[in-house]
Amino acid sequence: MTADYDDLWNWSVSDLDGFWGAVWDFFDVIADEPYTEVLADRSMPGATWFPGTRLNYAEHALRAGLDDTLADEPAIITIRESGERTETTWRELRRQVGSVAAWLREQGVEQGDRVVGYLPNTHHTLIAFLATASVGAIWSACAQDYAAEGAGTKLGQLEPKVLFAADGYLWNGQAFDRRDQVADLANRMPSLRAVVGVGNLGEEFIDEHGQITNLTAWDDIASGDVEPEFARVDFDTPLWVLYSSGTTGIPKGIVHSHGGVVIDHLRLLGLHLDIRPGDRFFWYTNTNWMMWNLVASALVGGATTVCFDGSPLYPGPGRLWEIAADTEANVLGVSPGIFLAGMKAGIEPGREFDLTALRTIGATGAPVPANCFPWVRDVVGERVQLASTSGGTDVVSGFAGSAPNCPIWAGELSRPVLGVALESWDDSGQPLIGEVGEMVITAPMPSMPVKFWNDPDGERYRDTYFSMFPGVWRHGDWITITDRGSVIISGRSDATLNRQGVRLGSADIYDVVDGIPEVAESLVIGAEQPDGGYWMPLFVVLAEGVSLDDSLRKRIARDLKEKASPRHVPDDIIAVPAVPHTKTGKKLEVPVKRLIQGHPLEKVATPDAVDSFEALEYFAQFAAGKDGAASEG
Repeated sequence: MTADYDDLWNWSVSDLDGFWGAVWDFFDVIADEPYTEVLADRSMPGATWFPGTRLNYAEHALRAGLDDTLADEPAIITIRESGERTETTWRELRRQVGSVAAWLREQGVEQGDRVVGYLPNTHHTLIAFLATASVGAIWSACAQDYAAEGAGTKLGQLEPKVLFAADGYLWNGQAFDRRDQVADLANRMPSLRAVVGVGNLGEEFIDEHGQITNLTAWDDIASGDVEPEFARVDFDTPLWVLYSSGTTGIPKGIVHSHGGVVIDHLRLLGLHLDIRPGDRFFWYTNTNWMMWNLVASALVGGATTVCFDGSPLYPGPGRLWEIAADTEANVLGVSPGIFLAGMKAGIEPGREFDLTALRTIGATGAPVPANCFPWVRDVVGERVQLASTSGGTDVVSGFAGSAPNCPIWAGELSRPVLGVALESWDDSGQPLIGEVGEMVITAPMPSMPVKFWNDPDGERYRDTYFSMFPGVWRHGDWITITDRGSVIISGRSDATLNRQGVRLGSADIYDVVDGIPEVAESLVIGAEQPDGGYWMPLFVVLAEGVSLDDSLRKRIARDLKEKASPRHVPDDIIAVPAVPHTKTGKKLEVPVKRLIQGHPLEKVATPDAVDSFEALEYFAQFAAGKDGAASEG
């Protein structure tokens, strides 16, 4: 079984032309002309894929609507935190996309123009995106938990012609009215010709104070009866712009192409997650995270996609499992935090909800702790595959993960993804097996960025991925490729822990510590000191009613020593009220390390790039040695 996959993977990375040509043929990619060449230039950066072909992402996303057996089935199911459910059929999706696209053309939107969204994860966002893509324009979106200043830092770079914006979003039982922020954001983008108001909190977007110029209601542009038209564009034509986290400066705009995304996502969703026409796909995300783009691409695979506007843990840790049951999801995607929350709450999703349709649980955003794997097996179901996956916004895809015919080992990713020439290298560029090294990709992928926005000579792009190993993509993760071919992610290489010259991954520590019931969450850093010393503190957020006494400290240290190694035992264990994350849930190890090393807060991160800036401020106070910061009790 394993050898079959390994043989396929070896072929997929040694014969790129044969493999990607087979993907094109197998999934019947729609284009003006059949391809005559797959990879005309293998350079990284600068690879040239399928030259001479012209296609359109939206045409693939709406293709299932032409199938009479699917046309009146739901293409999109939107679930609001309040429980309200909206279903959009394939036939209706085609009509609304065609209507919105026709309106965009009336506004003068053409190929290469930019259209942006300040929107939650609902069907409106998918429709606006698909309409934009069908015209050949470039889409970009930002969730509404960003204030206007932060959203403008991202979206304003693009000088968009049209802004789609909702009146607000739902979170933890509350409705957040964002109309003032919409007005502020629109004023920050003088290139706008029109703003489309989406009623997410109410039936319509009402500009009570007349703050927004050229405001148009969603219903007015989406209610026509127009068959969609698709501007077929060159394979490498920009489709959308995603962004780096922005925790170390202005977010980089990462540009992906129509063709690269279509063929990559057909491969990733169709082969690795086994998505089939008529399936139902639910991956919890928001519009900031690249996983929203996979939610959109479920449509490319002919599957119904589920959108959810709300908190994944409200009113309790079983919420996503409940939605998966109610929507009869075949694939459910979560972050590891959902597993940990369920474990600590003692829920048993497989017994509490009807998950008989569920085949696969995808997990990404951070390494899945080893103790989550038996929990999924025991309380969700043995027949459900846990597909732990690692990828990146950079390629809007995966590097390593699972496949239906691959075994699973707790705490590991089963294999590199097909078509991804993944290796682990030491500092001199030599491959490693069984040792921690830099994750590199030695051959081009179709979904690698075509460019960064506002990077005309490509210098920032080359510096980001190709400065360490010219011609080879260095992603910035520490990985181990085991002797059985599986992959272990140890954390970001720029946040590496180093004890007596031995590199350690933070994930190994979280795997142990976050499984301790008294610990709600943890964060570890390794900071080089001015005197040449090295300090490795472990910060812990304690469960309600728990105090950090000597007994708990000793137990944490003992568990790390026995379950990881003596080198994994921190120098200090310190209680903090909260751990800061990016907007997509990744722990901010590097910013905290920089604060500990004396960098000023304003140089470390901006408020809109962090889920809780107060948590980061706390670490700044701790680093400055202020009274009351970082209590150890």
